[in-house]
Amino acid sequence: MKHTAKQQFDQYKADKTFLDDRCFYFYDWFCRDKALENKARALMTKAITFAKLVDIDLDKHYVWFKNNCPMNGSLYDDFRFADEEGNTVWTVTPKSGHKVHNNRAEVWSVLNGFDGPVLTSKNWSDLLGDIASGKLLIQSEDKSK
Repeated sequence: MKHTAKQQFDQYKADKTFLDDRCFYFYDWFCRDKALENKARALMTKAITFAKLVDIDLDKHYVWFKNNCPMNGSLYDDFRFADEEGNTVWTVTPKSGHKVHNNRAEVWSVLNGFDGPVLTSKNWSDLLGDIASGKLLIQSEDKSK
């Protein structure tokens, strides 16, 4: 783990920049390179909000981004939190590009072995509300802290 989520978030909050990463924390992408920074800014704000809501230990995790290209749908982005060993423990899709998912927001987790989303909502705002109202029941069982 090169940087913790705390370091990543603190840097971003301080001056809206990304720690020595020319790819803006993207691991994989199908969009134009020029688009990465703006996509990362949108995802970082969402990642900060999500981490606070589910109480992710920012000293033991880091955030990374992925731009996805489904076979049946449009490009979409997600953010992921990985532990110190590099194992992804959360994947959050603010707006799915899969046609079958109808642009829904989703949370996936290692806690169910990534065997389907642990929470699906109509959109990002609804997802935040659903988490805040306790619909993401496994958030209190996060053993990855």
